[in-house]
Amino acid sequence: QVQLVESGGGLVQPGGSLRLSCAVSGRTVSLNAVGWFRQVPGKEREFVGAMTWSDGGTYFGDAVKGRFAISRDKSKNTWCLQMNSLQPEDTAIYYCAGYTGSYYHTTQFVGFWGQGSQVTVSS
Repeated sequence: QVQLVESGGGLVQPGGSLRLSCAVSGRTVSLNAVGWFRQVPGKEREFVGAMTWSDGGTYFGDAVKGRFAISRDKSKNTWCLQMNSLQPEDTAIYYCAGYTGSYYHTTQFVGFWGQGSQVTVSS
């Protein structure tokens, strides 16, 4: 099993920045990548971004390209989602995702989920 524990999130004004962290533990050899999805009530989870475990390659959804970035601290097995230029439409619950497959834009190959972090962008 793999455990993903999220931290960060909160309330920020439009144009501001927030940082989410995801601490990964357990049987991490089963993971291909770590990333994030987000979800608002009544809608499906939307792909935000992912970073591959082996070489650190990154992939992002069209809605966040150029504004969001993913980094990792290998020594702590912690992954971070840096969110810049936030807008009200970025308001959602953000879920850390541990992938067991190699296609990242859907939830199909997500084997493990974090508990979710609320991000609210409002003035």
